Amino acid sequence: MSTLTRRTVPALAAAGLIALSLTGCVQGENSGGDAPAEASSGEWSTTTLSIDWATYNPLSLVVKDQGLIEEALGDSVEVEWLQSAGSNKANELLRSGSIDVGSTAGSAALFARANGSPIQVIDVYSQPEWSAIVVGPDSGITDVAELAGQSVAATKGTDPYFFLLQALEEAGLSVDDVEVQNVQHADGRALLDGGSVAAWAGLDPIMAAAEVESGDQLVYRNVDFNTYGFLNATEEFITEHADVAQVVVDAYEEARAWALAHPEETAQLLADAASIDLEVAQTVIDERSNLDVSGVPGDAQLAVLETISPIIAESGDVAGGQDALDEAIATIVHDEFALKATE
Repeated sequence: MSTLTRRTVPALAAAGLIALSLTGCVQGENSGGDAPAEASSGEWSTTTLSIDWATYNPLSLVVKDQGLIEEALGDSVEVEWLQSAGSNKANELLRSGSIDVGSTAGSAALFARANGSPIQVIDVYSQPEWSAIVVGPDSGITDVAELAGQSVAATKGTDPYFFLLQALEEAGLSVDDVEVQNVQHADGRALLDGGSVAAWAGLDPIMAAAEVESGDQLVYRNVDFNTYGFLNATEEFITEHADVAQVVVDAYEEARAWALAHPEETAQLLADAASIDLEVAQTVIDERSNLDVSGVPGDAQLAVLETISPIIAESGDVAGGQDALDEAIATIVHDEFALKATE
């Protein structure tokens, strides 16, 4: 990945960051508002931080490229970056303890927590339109209802999969009316382009590249069926290392201000990370990412989760059913870091 020269963020964001550093909010804040003893003596509560980056999370690319977390933590904390190929992979890494902080869609975070993964959303990185139903350039399919009896590629546990479930329900179908090929996102595109499936529940930036490179068509789009981008952390990390969690969220909010002020440079980072044409990356950043949202998780995100939870329950993929999903919705938000970062 190419390294871009870090530029000045907008004055308001910069002033807020300066104020945070002067008041000690960046280093040493915890969820209770008191600085841990380790932070007050110049040390952090951990010597390591494992965090993901993902091409579906442009802010992660900015944070990583500019070394924002490393700069704030200094040499006493080793930062390890791992790539998440999809929300399902991020959830696997979080559940196994391989990462402390990971990027998923809101629906995927809900799905994971309802199935027992102890994660909470600590920041919102986007409100994207990153999923759609995709068919090949010569397909005769023009409507979701025509997928009945067809094979569809989708990655279970991710927003495109839950997008597919919602699209099928709207068309009067259920997941039992199609044959789902559960593969990773890039493999879904390969199956579609190879003619092995009739449709693919796509994810950007792979989906945007498929439009340009393969002539694939988005036959069904619905921004309301896409859920927010969630930055999640394990409950253990939130409780035991709140000082470092605050640094992560502060870095994300700084990256948001920079990305909004520099969309072309952000698109270049995405193009480099995803190995796609700059034109494709610009489409994703300019038209489908919507980074200009509040980073504070709350009512807007919960409303989306409440809408989609019955569909997830009906899929049978959550052992505790609707009760487990309701409990997950009630406990998934941890907004204190984002509130401090956006003061």
